[in-house]
Amino acid sequence: MPTAPRKFDVIVLGAGAAGLMCAAVAGQRGRRMLLLEHNSQPGRKILISGGGRCNFTNIHCTPANFISENPHFAKSALALYQPQHFLELVERYGIKWHEKTLGQLFCDQSARQIVDLLLTDCERGGVELLLNARNVAVESSSGEFRIACSAGEFSATALVVATGGLSIPKMGATGLAYQLARQFGLKVTQTRPALVPLLLAGVERNWTELAGVSTEVFAQANRGPSFREKLLITHRGLSGPALLQVSSYWRPGETIQIDFVPNADGSSHLIQPLLRPGARRDDIAFHQVLREFLPQRLAGHLAEVGAPSGWTNAALEAAERNLRRWEFHPNGTEGFEKAEVTAGGVDTAGLNSRTMEARKVPGLFFIGEGVDVTGHLGGFNFQWAWASAFAAGNAV
Repeated sequence: MPTAPRKFDVIVLGAGAAGLMCAAVAGQRGRRMLLLEHNSQPGRKILISGGGRCNFTNIHCTPANFISENPHFAKSALALYQPQHFLELVERYGIKWHEKTLGQLFCDQSARQIVDLLLTDCERGGVELLLNARNVAVESSSGEFRIACSAGEFSATALVVATGGLSIPKMGATGLAYQLARQFGLKVTQTRPALVPLLLAGVERNWTELAGVSTEVFAQANRGPSFREKLLITHRGLSGPALLQVSSYWRPGETIQIDFVPNADGSSHLIQPLLRPGARRDDIAFHQVLREFLPQRLAGHLAEVGAPSGWTNAALEAAERNLRRWEFHPNGTEGFEKAEVTAGGVDTAGLNSRTMEARKVPGLFFIGEGVDVTGHLGGFNFQWAWASAFAAGNAV
């Protein structure tokens, strides 16, 4: 006779940031919880985040920091669980933290502290965690979800899918969330790598000779906001915080625009020294002006590829406008292997924004990166993980 599945109130698939948080919240509400993870350890992406110190939230978090086909969807969960709430949890555990630029909060010591915090909270909620739970298959009948996997067979009246997106497959990323969404009749919006370096080819390939050069810029994609952060030139193309931000908005075939002189005010501030009476106007003088604002190698390159068409006032002003809205034509991204997150995912139209429950499938919830809500760089995606998990954890 086959053994009957072990029964729980709630089963959570995925012991990443969202899954751990959801299991802890629901467990501490008295729900009998099972947390299944297909990796050999929980929280693997947490451990590598923020250079190993985990940028666990951002104090300036608002719905405007997220991309979704429905920009209003994230508002409810983000209002319910705010950065201050997670910061209070961090401080309750005695974890020392610091603020970097633009409201980003990091652990002073190690991202391991955040994983340990979540695991301890799960223990307090009596959560049972099973690792190496691979080959997950889900069936549903009579208001119950039945899960079969390498760790056994289990059943529950509520199932939370927190298996993440497609980014960083070497950390165990799979498309299980999308597979399960489609299985239960939910739509999935097109997925793509986000917060990812962009590649250059053709005539722009010569920029990669500047690999390692970094400078502060304003960067913007055709359809997104402008970001003022560092741009890094790599041996394959463009990266750095500013570029990663705009990559989430970029689409193949489109351009990105870079203002190489974000500190210069006015349309002719950069070349003002060349406009003075009696000023020298030639390639050398133009190069010297650029060196006032830019790293030496970058100044030399732009002095060559962005040289004025002549030395009249109009030609110099046109050259400055060009430098302040320089267009790149990326021919692709470095893919999910290098993407920090996945944009797109489970269509929010099929989910309740206050609970994360599927509208047409009672008891089925989707949280975290697998949902079509993608944060900007800087702790926002962790805040979405905490907020969406808290919403579901209080609803299951």
